Amino acid sequence: MDGVIVVDKPMGWTSHDVVAKMRRLAATKKIGHLGTLDPMATGVLPLVVGRATRLAPFFRLSEKSYEGVIRFGYSTDSYDATGEPTSPIQEVVPDPAVLDQAMERFRGPIQQVPPAVSAKKVGGVPAYALARKNKPVNLAAVEVTIHDFQLLALEGNEARVSVRCSSGTYLRSIAHDMGQTLGCGAHLCELRRTSSGPFLLAQARTIEQLTELSVDGRMAEALIPAAELLPEFPSQQVDAITEAQIRQGRDFHINPFRMLQGSQYVKAMSETGALIAIGEAALPNIYHPVLVL
Repeated sequence: MDGVIVVDKPMGWTSHDVVAKMRRLAATKKIGHLGTLDPMATGVLPLVVGRATRLAPFFRLSEKSYEGVIRFGYSTDSYDATGEPTSPIQEVVPDPAVLDQAMERFRGPIQQVPPAVSAKKVGGVPAYALARKNKPVNLAAVEVTIHDFQLLALEGNEARVSVRCSSGTYLRSIAHDMGQTLGCGAHLCELRRTSSGPFLLAQARTIEQLTELSVDGRMAEALIPAAELLPEFPSQQVDAITEAQIRQGRDFHINPFRMLQGSQYVKAMSETGALIAIGEAALPNIYHPVLVL
């Protein structure tokens, strides 16, 4: 059980709730997630399992895709439907052309201030912990990139949108800032992650499906093996002697005729097809193991 299981996170669950549940279902403590989802959100939550947890750093900057609903008319303290209103409630029906013009301001690199009710830390304390105690929360703006931001449908005061963005982007902040731009207030009332890096909604399984697999002893059916991860890295099969040397932290040679020239990373594979390590280029055709499974 070394690899990734893609969970379709249910509404109301925290990402930690999902990890805790999967630790019981998969009978292992070695499980972590590749980027949190708010409790209100649903969709793609990839979990690294077993020794594959060591691969997590290679996925931290992965792009994410979402579909969500922004409700115009008032803002909230959490920037989503779970919070308390922070502006007068208005009856608003946005014009599609005006809405698209406003959305254009959010496409490309932008400076975004994370929500006060978030896991961002202030002096080592999560911002949400300070916000819940009514203490001041001052979060610095960070640069994120909105690669694509489209209006899918508009029904009354609710706009269904699709977003493809860099890691670290808060869709709640986009919704809030859209409301500020239009001068009517807005918040996120629905969110579903459709992809996280290479992991897609089509690969995701519900908690109910995973529970059934666990009961039947078939949990491995939900696993994307470690050897199949990071397909963008070329693979190099090594013999048993070289495998032992790699596990001792020694450099290894690759076949220059079978590799993509100039690749920064390479996957070292055992004779049985298992992922042994990730190597980083040290010299031409020589790689140093920077991560060993």
